[in-house]
Amino acid sequence: MLRPTTIPSHPSLPLHEHILQRAPSPELVSRVQTASSIISVLITQHNNSEPYTYTTMAAASSFSPSLGLLAAAHCALLLAMAGAASAGGSALSSTFYDASCPGAHDVVRRVIQDARVSDPRIPASLIRLHFHDCFVQGCDGSLLLDDDLPAIQTEKTVLANNNSARGFPVVDDIKAALEHACPGIVSCADILALAAEISVELAGGPRWSVLLGRRDGTTTNVQSANNLPSPFDELEVLQEKFRNVNLDSTDLVALQGAHTFGKVQCQFTRENCTAGQPEGTLEDLDRVTPNLFDNKYYGNLLEGSAQLPSDQVMLSGPAAAATTAPVVHRFAGDQQDFFRNFAASMIKMGNISPLTGSDGEIRKNCRRVNSKGH
Repeated sequence: MLRPTTIPSHPSLPLHEHILQRAPSPELVSRVQTASSIISVLITQHNNSEPYTYTTMAAASSFSPSLGLLAAAHCALLLAMAGAASAGGSALSSTFYDASCPGAHDVVRRVIQDARVSDPRIPASLIRLHFHDCFVQGCDGSLLLDDDLPAIQTEKTVLANNNSARGFPVVDDIKAALEHACPGIVSCADILALAAEISVELAGGPRWSVLLGRRDGTTTNVQSANNLPSPFDELEVLQEKFRNVNLDSTDLVALQGAHTFGKVQCQFTRENCTAGQPEGTLEDLDRVTPNLFDNKYYGNLLEGSAQLPSDQVMLSGPAAAATTAPVVHRFAGDQQDFFRNFAASMIKMGNISPLTGSDGEIRKNCRRVNSKGH
């Protein structure tokens, strides 16, 4: 019989930072960082979880569900290492601000905690900003830019964001606090990444090490923003949009799980304001535990009571049975499985085409590029 294995904790320096000693390309950097960070998540979850028993024809064995994922992530890390020595670029790192702005995480957390006292929706709103930023030309803070025509056309007014994306004043407050603590150091793109993790944690969800070192873009992409995932997308369309940013069906199901808290306008729901409310009437995305980050959302799907059409299609779509439905059932039955996968998928999403090194800039005002009088 195989005995449960306790995996050793990480070395003091993150594994990917031992590996990335020869300045690999941004693409390889992203692969190494993502695999290493996912391994870190899985190690934590594995060491804190109970093994379960499965039976084969030969014998019954004890096995931790995270070991298979851990092995897969480790293989991905080794594959990335194979090419890492031959290219150039800059790496994101969980320790990026340790010397230049050691209190960055605490500053972001304090501002969010203060904001949620008067606006309990803020955690859900902030994580949504990170999603909508990363899905448009990568995690570069482009969503935060206001109109500055003719050079900058804002992404805030596209259909997916207009009168919907919110929390920008809180981002401004975070930026102001960070500029006071360590001027010109922390990017707006990293603010969104940190705010997303802290928001999930404050709502009762998982924690993960956020990779940092993104720089801010100086352009927007309205055409790409007009193709953000929609609450009315069929499953195949959603899967294609996620594949386009190197996220798979498990990532899709996990990241859609962010709909476990927050609110939505009834015009976007499956009931479509049928009770006669105005289109902007807000409804809880999860009617069971609307302010908690948990796995009740997946139970809603199993009951056929998901609020958004794009959520329910993960069970009802033609391709669901072979792709997303098994993952929905898994997450509905195991909150820790959901938390583990959500954290891993957030790390992957946060590595979509970041600007690093000398690319982009560190904005002084998240709403404007520095060259415009700042």
